[in-house]
Amino acid sequence: MAAPSLRGRLARLGNPRKPVLKPSKPLILANRVGERRRERGEATCITEMSVMMACWKQNEFRDEACRKEIQDFFDCSSKAEAARKMRSIQGEFVNLPPKKVNMLLQRFPNKPHVS
Repeated sequence: MAAPSLRGRLARLGNPRKPVLKPSKPLILANRVGERRRERGEATCITEMSVMMACWKQNEFRDEACRKEIQDFFDCSSKAEAARKMRSIQGEFVNLPPKKVNMLLQRFPNKPHVS
């Protein structure tokens, strides 16, 4: 069942099971998008970093005593960075930030009506 806000806009023509949306405005893109924050990706190497910091705390922040943990963290972070670069090289879809999208939409605006 349609939501109450859409119920007035949905018209059933011919087939009662197939709703047809009748827009109140023309279906064209706006010349700007909302300025919302981009979602961050998931954090990597959290376990290695917490082990390294626990080692530092136990050994009064001496690097010599925690050499293995530091190296494990650096290895993990370099692997994560290489994986991120590989995804970007392989052409995985990347969203543009809203400022760049607005700049492009202002450079190439939509016509307000069809001629």
